[in-house]
Amino acid sequence: MATTKRHDVKDLALASEGVRRIEWADRQMPVLAAIRERFDREQPLAGYRISACLHVTTETANLARTLKAGGADVVLCASNPLSTQDDAAAALVDEFDISVFAIKGEDNDTYYSHIEAAVDHKPQLTMDDGADVIGVLHSARRTSSPAPRRRRPASSA
Repeated sequence: MATTKRHDVKDLALASEGVRRIEWADRQMPVLAAIRERFDREQPLAGYRISACLHVTTETANLARTLKAGGADVVLCASNPLSTQDDAAAALVDEFDISVFAIKGEDNDTYYSHIEAAVDHKPQLTMDDGADVIGVLHSARRTSSPAPRRRRPASSA
Protein backbone atom coordinates (compact mmCIF):
# COMPACT_ATOMS: atom_id res chain seq x y z
CA MET A 1 0.00 0.00 0.00
CA ALA A 2 1.38 3.43 -0.92
CA THR A 3 1.40 6.07 1.74
CA THR A 4 1.46 9.80 1.22
CA LYS A 5 4.42 11.60 2.71
CA ARG A 6 3.11 13.71 5.58
CA HIS A 7 6.04 16.08 5.95
CA ASP A 8 9.27 17.38 4.53
CA VAL A 9 11.22 19.39 7.09
CA LYS A 10 14.93 19.86 7.66
CA ASP A 11 15.38 17.77 10.82
CA LEU A 12 12.85 16.43 13.34
CA ALA A 13 15.58 16.60 16.00
CA LEU A 14 14.96 20.38 16.04
CA ALA A 15 11.45 19.84 17.43
CA SER A 16 12.20 20.37 21.13
CA GLU A 17 13.67 23.82 20.48
CA GLY A 18 10.71 24.57 18.22
CA VAL A 19 8.23 23.61 20.94
CA ARG A 20 9.98 25.92 23.40
CA ARG A 21 9.82 28.83 20.94
CA ILE A 22 6.22 28.09 19.86
CA GLU A 23 5.12 28.07 23.50
CA TRP A 24 6.92 31.39 24.09
CA ALA A 25 5.16 32.93 21.06
CA ASP A 26 1.85 31.50 22.30
CA ARG A 27 2.23 33.42 25.56
CA GLN A 28 2.52 36.62 23.48
CA MET A 29 -0.68 35.80 21.56
CA PRO A 30 -3.43 35.58 24.23
CA VAL A 31 -6.31 36.23 21.83
CA LEU A 32 -5.29 33.36 19.57
CA ALA A 33 -4.86 31.12 22.64
CA ALA A 34 -8.41 31.99 23.75
CA ILE A 35 -9.75 31.23 20.28
CA ARG A 36 -7.89 27.89 20.31
CA GLU A 37 -9.55 26.98 23.64
CA ARG A 38 -12.99 27.83 22.22
CA PHE A 39 -12.26 25.97 18.97
CA ASP A 40 -11.20 22.91 20.95
CA ARG A 41 -14.63 22.85 22.64
CA GLU A 42 -16.80 23.82 19.66
CA GLN A 43 -14.97 22.16 16.73
CA PRO A 44 -16.18 24.70 14.12
CA LEU A 45 -13.76 23.40 11.48
CA ALA A 46 -14.52 19.69 11.90
CA GLY A 47 -14.45 17.94 8.55
CA TYR A 48 -12.56 20.68 6.70
CA ARG A 49 -9.22 20.23 4.95
CA ILE A 50 -7.09 23.38 5.02
CA SER A 51 -3.93 24.00 3.03
CA ALA A 52 -1.96 26.99 4.24
CA CYS A 53 0.96 28.48 2.33
CA LEU A 54 2.39 30.95 4.84
CA HIS A 55 5.63 32.04 6.48
CA VAL A 56 6.50 29.05 8.68
CA THR A 57 7.26 30.79 11.95
CA THR A 58 6.36 30.28 15.60
CA GLU A 59 3.42 32.65 15.19
CA THR A 60 2.09 30.71 12.21
CA ALA A 61 2.65 27.51 14.18
CA ASN A 62 0.18 28.79 16.77
CA LEU A 63 -2.32 29.63 14.04
CA ALA A 64 -1.96 26.08 12.64
CA ARG A 65 -2.43 24.64 16.15
CA THR A 66 -5.60 26.72 16.51
CA LEU A 67 -7.03 25.52 13.20
CA LYS A 68 -6.29 21.92 14.18
CA ALA A 69 -7.89 22.45 17.61
CA GLY A 70 -11.00 23.56 15.72
CA GLY A 71 -11.15 20.18 14.02
CA ALA A 72 -9.45 21.02 10.71
CA ASP A 73 -7.07 18.69 8.91
CA VAL A 74 -4.19 21.13 8.24
CA VAL A 75 -1.26 21.05 5.83
CA LEU A 76 1.27 23.88 5.93
CA CYS A 77 3.88 24.79 3.33
CA ALA A 78 6.22 27.76 3.15
CA SER A 79 5.27 30.87 1.22
CA ASN A 80 8.84 32.15 1.59
CA PRO A 81 11.64 29.64 2.14
CA LEU A 82 13.90 32.37 3.50
CA SER A 83 11.61 33.01 6.48
CA THR A 84 11.07 29.35 7.41
CA GLN A 85 12.01 28.50 10.98
CA ASP A 86 13.15 24.88 10.75
CA ASP A 87 12.66 24.22 14.47
CA ALA A 88 9.04 25.43 14.35
CA ALA A 89 8.37 23.27 11.27
CA ALA A 90 9.84 20.22 13.02
CA ALA A 91 7.82 20.85 16.18
CA LEU A 92 4.56 21.11 14.24
CA VAL A 93 5.22 17.70 12.71
CA ASP A 94 6.72 15.90 15.68
CA GLU A 95 4.86 17.38 18.65
CA PHE A 96 1.62 18.80 17.24
CA ASP A 97 0.87 16.25 14.48
CA ILE A 98 0.48 18.83 11.71
CA SER A 99 1.78 18.09 8.22
CA VAL A 100 4.45 20.59 7.18
CA PHE A 101 6.37 20.93 3.95
CA ALA A 102 9.01 23.63 4.50
CA ILE A 103 12.79 23.87 4.69
CA LYS A 104 14.67 27.13 5.19
CA GLY A 105 16.43 28.01 1.94
CA GLU A 106 14.83 25.20 -0.09
CA ASP A 107 15.53 25.30 -3.81
CA ASN A 108 12.91 26.13 -6.43
CA ASP A 109 12.11 22.50 -7.27
CA THR A 110 11.61 21.64 -3.60
CA TYR A 111 9.50 24.76 -3.07
CA TYR A 112 7.12 23.77 -5.86
CA SER A 113 7.01 20.12 -4.72
CA HIS A 114 5.86 21.49 -1.35
CA ILE A 115 3.17 23.58 -3.07
CA GLU A 116 2.04 20.40 -4.84
CA ALA A 117 1.88 18.58 -1.47
CA ALA A 118 -0.45 21.30 -0.17
CA VAL A 119 -2.64 20.94 -3.27
CA ASP A 120 -2.58 17.13 -2.96
CA HIS A 121 -4.35 17.64 0.37
CA LYS A 122 -7.44 18.60 -1.69
CA PRO A 123 -8.23 21.61 0.49
CA GLN A 124 -11.69 23.02 0.91
CA LEU A 125 -10.16 26.14 2.48
CA THR A 126 -6.86 27.81 1.68
CA MET A 127 -4.70 30.44 3.31
CA ASP A 128 -2.14 31.60 0.79
CA ASP A 129 0.46 34.35 1.17
CA GLY A 130 1.63 34.80 -2.40
CA ALA A 131 -1.14 32.88 -4.21
CA ASP A 132 1.10 29.98 -5.30
CA VAL A 133 -1.34 27.32 -4.03
CA ILE A 134 -4.25 29.23 -5.53
CA GLY A 135 -2.40 29.53 -8.83
CA VAL A 136 -1.90 25.76 -9.02
CA LEU A 137 -5.50 25.07 -7.97
CA HIS A 138 -6.87 27.41 -10.64
CA SER A 139 -4.60 26.28 -13.46
CA ALA A 140 -3.00 22.85 -13.50
CA ARG A 141 -5.21 21.22 -10.84
CA ARG A 142 -8.77 22.42 -11.39
CA THR A 143 -10.54 19.41 -9.86
CA SER A 144 -12.94 20.53 -7.19
CA SER A 145 -13.41 19.11 -3.73
CA PRO A 146 -16.91 18.69 -2.34
CA ALA A 147 -17.74 20.80 0.67
CA PRO A 148 -18.12 18.89 3.92
CA ARG A 149 -21.57 18.43 5.35
CA ARG A 150 -22.21 21.02 8.02
CA ARG A 151 -24.18 20.46 11.18
CA ARG A 152 -27.21 22.63 11.54
CA PRO A 153 -27.08 24.95 14.54
CA ALA A 154 -29.40 24.02 17.36
CA SER A 155 -32.70 25.83 17.21
CA SER A 156 -33.09 28.61 19.77
CA ALA A 157 -36.90 28.35 19.74
